[in-house]
Amino acid sequence: MRCSLSSDPLVVGRVVGDVLDPFNRSIALRVSYKSREVTNGCDFRPSVVVNQPRVAIGGDDLRVFYTLIMVDPDAPSPSDPTLREYLHWMVTDIPATTGTAFGQEIVCYEQPRPTVGIHRFIFVLFQQLGRQTVFAPCWRQNFRTRAFAEQYNLGLPVAAVYFNCQRESGCGGRRW
Repeated sequence: MRCSLSSDPLVVGRVVGDVLDPFNRSIALRVSYKSREVTNGCDFRPSVVVNQPRVAIGGDDLRVFYTLIMVDPDAPSPSDPTLREYLHWMVTDIPATTGTAFGQEIVCYEQPRPTVGIHRFIFVLFQQLGRQTVFAPCWRQNFRTRAFAEQYNLGLPVAAVYFNCQRESGCGGRRW
């Protein structure tokens, strides 16, 4: 059964719109910190996301490779995201049916540490045209997922998931 766009958590959380264009998920993407899986809109504290997560990617053709991007579209503050999108992690050349451990980390993982407000951290998976066809950007701040995908002919995402994070002493939830 397909969700309508109005009930899609990526639309409700403004991931589609702020960072991504509408797309159809076609590959399984599982992201977990320790034993806790990331589900759209779940909350994590910075102390839980210190180390890079475990990522498992579906698919069935080992000759197909993927790029995983992790961005924060709310940096430095959701009310004034002047660094939108901040690139936290990038792994390329990930073979189908494996995970990031089998890919090339080209931008090292940077722990989410929001200081103001509730930030969304988005994992986006793209299918590559071939191996060694995607290269590291020159900077982390003001990264543009759409422009990057266009530059490397990645097309629309094949999967995405996001979580919310705020400083350890923060309280409350995101309200749209």
